[in-house]
Amino acid sequence: MKRNHFIKALCLTAGATTLLGSCASGAAQQDAPVTDNESGHILHSVYFWLKPGLSAEEEQDFLNFFEALKKVPGIHAFQVGKPAPTTPRDVVDNSFSYAIYVTFRTMEDINTYEKHPDHLAASEKYGKYWTKVEVKDSILV
Repeated sequence: MKRNHFIKALCLTAGATTLLGSCASGAAQQDAPVTDNESGHILHSVYFWLKPGLSAEEEQDFLNFFEALKKVPGIHAFQVGKPAPTTPRDVVDNSFSYAIYVTFRTMEDINTYEKHPDHLAASEKYGKYWTKVEVKDSILV
């Protein structure tokens, strides 16, 4: 009889430990950084304003631009975004059509990317779709 109580207590303790451990690990994951970008990496943020009146097919073709850019050497991370429907404020500019966020580990990597023939060719090919582009480069601290 004592053995049965011991086994039940052992199982309850093991179950509680597992549950608490998974809760703690979930909390740790929530506090973890979203990316593995580190201090010194370069964040290359590029905003595109597309020409008014583009057809759905033209806009879809424009998205091929990003697929072409992803193939250029030296990229650490590449993400595409659209304006978020955040609360309008004087400091918020949601007027762009698309944005890309490209992370590089070194200045050499971004310099290679900017001058790479595939990057230049893609910009030439798909530039017909935009009216304005803004680039904002930052070094992560």
